[in-house]
Amino acid sequence: MGRAEARRAQRRAEKSGIRRLFTWRKMLGTAFGICLLGMGAFAVLYMVVQVPEGNAQARLQANVYKYSDGSLLARTGKVNREIVGLAEIPKEVQDTFVAAENKSFYSDKGVDFKGTARGLINTVSGKGKQGGSTITQQYVKNYYLDQDQTVTRKLKELVISLKVDQKKSKKEILAGYINTSYYGRGAYGIQAAAQAYYGVDAKDLDVAQGAYLAALLQAPSQYDWAVAGPRGKALVKERWNYVLNNMVEEDWLDSAKRQKLKFPVPRDPKPLNGVAGQKGYIVDAARQAVLKQLGISGEQFDLGGWTITVNIDKKKQQQLEKSVETKLIDKLDTKRRKLDKDVQAGAVSVNPKNGAVLALYGGRGQSEHWTSNATRRDYQPASTFKPVILAAALDQRSQTQDDEPITASTRYDGTSKRPVVGGDRYFAPENEDDQNYGQVTVQTAMNKSINSVFAQMGVDVGMDKVMQTAGKLGMDVEGLPAAPAQTLGSMGASPMEMAGIYATLDNHGKKVTPQIVKSAVHQGDEPVKMPDAIGGQVITRQAADSVTSVLTGVVDDGTAHGAVRNAEGLSKQQIAGKTGTSDDNKSAWFSGYTPDLVTSVGLFGEAAFDRTDDDGKKVKMNAQVPLKGAGGGGRVNGGGFPAEIWADFTSHAMGAPNEFDLDTDMGAAVSPPPDTGSPSPSTSPTADPSPSDDPSTPPPSSEPPSSSEPPVSPPPSSPSGDPSSEPPTGPSTEPGPSATIELPDVSGDRRPENENDQSR
Repeated sequence: MGRAEARRAQRRAEKSGIRRLFTWRKMLGTAFGICLLGMGAFAVLYMVVQVPEGNAQARLQANVYKYSDGSLLARTGKVNREIVGLAEIPKEVQDTFVAAENKSFYSDKGVDFKGTARGLINTVSGKGKQGGSTITQQYVKNYYLDQDQTVTRKLKELVISLKVDQKKSKKEILAGYINTSYYGRGAYGIQAAAQAYYGVDAKDLDVAQGAYLAALLQAPSQYDWAVAGPRGKALVKERWNYVLNNMVEEDWLDSAKRQKLKFPVPRDPKPLNGVAGQKGYIVDAARQAVLKQLGISGEQFDLGGWTITVNIDKKKQQQLEKSVETKLIDKLDTKRRKLDKDVQAGAVSVNPKNGAVLALYGGRGQSEHWTSNATRRDYQPASTFKPVILAAALDQRSQTQDDEPITASTRYDGTSKRPVVGGDRYFAPENEDDQNYGQVTVQTAMNKSINSVFAQMGVDVGMDKVMQTAGKLGMDVEGLPAAPAQTLGSMGASPMEMAGIYATLDNHGKKVTPQIVKSAVHQGDEPVKMPDAIGGQVITRQAADSVTSVLTGVVDDGTAHGAVRNAEGLSKQQIAGKTGTSDDNKSAWFSGYTPDLVTSVGLFGEAAFDRTDDDGKKVKMNAQVPLKGAGGGGRVNGGGFPAEIWADFTSHAMGAPNEFDLDTDMGAAVSPPPDTGSPSPSTSPTADPSPSDDPSTPPPSSEPPSSSEPPVSPPPSSPSGDPSSEPPTGPSTEPGPSATIELPDVSGDRRPENENDQSR
């Protein structure tokens, strides 16, 4: 045998061996074995892999806040998502998503094996992302897993999708998919997307808009019409047509209707509805109200899913902001007068009939000033507390120490620094500018805010009863001593608190607790039952109505006359109210009401920066400081900026003029009784007893003295309404002592740092 033949024989032997090794039976057996092995492995995988809890990020939602009319106030939270039920989405819009992603969705088992195999191969080969997943698989990826492109994640997706398809209905899966998908513009879920692209709720989308949102899911950034280039716009239009044509093929959309549809160009992007300006203060107050009612943590609440409708009236809110702007902010010059930076304003307006908080001003915005001036209670309410003393006297049918009933006509000695009679400690408060008024009626004392009269009245009534009445009317008096110094409003209070007290007086003595939340509901739960804003009768109607009658005198003939009674649009409106200016001019107030609207406005002096004052004393940022000089004038009094803000707001917000329905025999209080006659012996001046060592005894005021002649009639009113020749920021008639309180480190602290401090 030659060499050539030997080589041919060898090759034939090799081929014969290969054939024996790779027979079709062996190959078929091997393939079958591999299939069995794969099936076994998949069976093990199916048993091992369980449906996990939904990932926390996919469950996050925004909390949605709405005005009382249902319009959007703000959205808050880490994720802009508001989950909506499938029933809230029009059926044609639902179908756009199925037509875009998975026409066999309603009949498949939740998995596209071919698409998944293709995805696995491309992942292994490094070709990147690959489509082909069913809606169920995409929902599983969004809700249960993550977006990582790994073989392990894809195998888990396959198993979980099969199990989810068995456990959940197609409607549940579709709803989950639509609500968890990302649509661009920071919008997660169809509700946020509908607002972001078309400014409507999901329930109001039409089929053309739905087809665009469904088309977006393929490439949210590239297909956003506002930023897409010519190529991106062409692609999204092509995708939009594809979706609608699929719907026609599936008989989900009438072909004639399809032909009439035009591409719905989305609106330009708008900033998310955040918490700029006053929104932050409103949102925070509503959030705190819900947390308090439910007793849950802020962390739980901030997971989202809440829809909270507030009682805030959108138009009244805008008007309150405008009134503060025009009557205060525009008159401050923070560049030329650094002192003007210290001025903080807070205001709350309440409907006395139902307790709804209709408007709220918390400050210059949370980005500039985190603490809400509407709810902070670390500044003295000063003389706005005097009506509470009178309410206690009338409700308790109290008498002077000479057994004379206390009414609007009762006469007291209005001498400045006159020691009170019958108290258990020495107390001799000074009137504003050390003014002596002689014998005056309670009506005149309220009009002119005479400290010495109300200090004596508080002792006549009993300070324990005064503080009890304050608590019943809505003031937080827990832990406060029933000391005579409290008659000067030396405790802490907020505009929200004072608005509630005055609303209770306006509501004829039935308790009004200001309520900012109208309704609160969490996704899928029953609405939260909020506290009743209107309570029971806490003081008699006659007492409340009599106080209202007396307070009309403050506006018609007292410290608020110039700013309020002379304001445009208020000349024919009956108004009750009270000014207040605290000691050292660290706060100034006007709280007043018409029959249908109660508003409390406060101005607070808060150091805007660290500095050294004129006496060389270091002043830390946020410390309480005097308002005097703000706006370029003198002392900032309650009859100035606060009353002007109140008058401007009320004149635009109150509606048609109306009258109080009062059950009282104390008259309209427009013209106070003449200040003649002799007072009750118990209210006459007495010899000064020795000063007490009681720490609650206030030091004498350092205000300059003035004439001791009791005025026969009110002095001419300045533009601010105060009996002074100075402009609105000049001296008020509000009396007060010298002790002061400092701003606590923690905002919203319920009491002044020194509970014995006083104010006027």
